[in-house]
Amino acid sequence: MVEIRYFAAIADAVGKDRETLEFPADATVADLRTTLAASYGPDLDKMLRVCAYLIGDELTRDPSATLTPRVDVLPPFAGG
Repeated sequence: MVEIRYFAAIADAVGKDRETLEFPADATVADLRTTLAASYGPDLDKMLRVCAYLIGDELTRDPSATLTPRVDVLPPFAGG
């Protein structure tokens, strides 16, 4: 099970700030994106492509990065 936490525009797009989904142990960011696009529609993948993913202590955009028990989905932020 992976706890997915959503922030800002992604939270608005999915209508929640977190959910728990089941993935195999070797699942990747690409698998997460595929699952979310299937659940929330293909337009969400356009947003997910520009997001960063906090996986453990590492911030990444690498689709081959392996998921951990908690993943934060972070859209680009503006401001200072």
